[in-house]
Amino acid sequence: MKSLYEPSQSRAAHHRITGLGSALAVALTATFMALAAAPASAQNAPARPATQPAPAANCPAVLQHRFDRLQDEKPQNLCQYAGQVVLVVNTASFCGFTQQYGALESLYSQYKDRGLVVLGFPTNDFGRQEPGSNASIADFCESTFGVKFPMFTKTTVVGSGTNPLYQQLAQRTGQRPQWNFHKYLIDRSGQVVKSYASSVDPKDPSIRKDIEKMLSEKS
Repeated sequence: MKSLYEPSQSRAAHHRITGLGSALAVALTATFMALAAAPASAQNAPARPATQPAPAANCPAVLQHRFDRLQDEKPQNLCQYAGQVVLVVNTASFCGFTQQYGALESLYSQYKDRGLVVLGFPTNDFGRQEPGSNASIADFCESTFGVKFPMFTKTTVVGSGTNPLYQQLAQRTGQRPQWNFHKYLIDRSGQVVKSYASSVDPKDPSIRKDIEKMLSEKS
């Protein structure tokens, strides 16, 4: 029977197949060599979830918590404040103590370069005086008081739904917030926590004295 292909066509097809086979062999060889060169530990180690970064070194237990940032609701690890003096305040936009925002920002501005950070936690727990959205709270704080210190999304600071940070602070001090703008001051080591009632203004000499003392101590 006569061949359906001319000899020249058969040879060309043969060369094309041979060329493809050679390219595939080269690619497979390179892949195997790369795998062989990788350390066994790297090949076998499980992937670490992106949402679970390694905890910061020397982060005290009281700061080992995550909260979403008020402005964009992105998760923040409080361990980033390890080694600083931390003033924690539960806030509200429609409270008789709301004017304390100005004094808190003044404290932050005055002492931040020495290691003080103020952390604000809006809550609707007392008198329903923080009914707005996170976006509206962020706008109010910035436009009314020029707040620059870190603020976090609305949370619960008393009752059955109390967030873990406030549970620890209450256990450490024996005092839970009774109203908006209760304050907790944490030293650099995270071991000493002081508590101040809502009525104690951030400009009060007792708070400033404690801040100065903690800032002068090493973590």
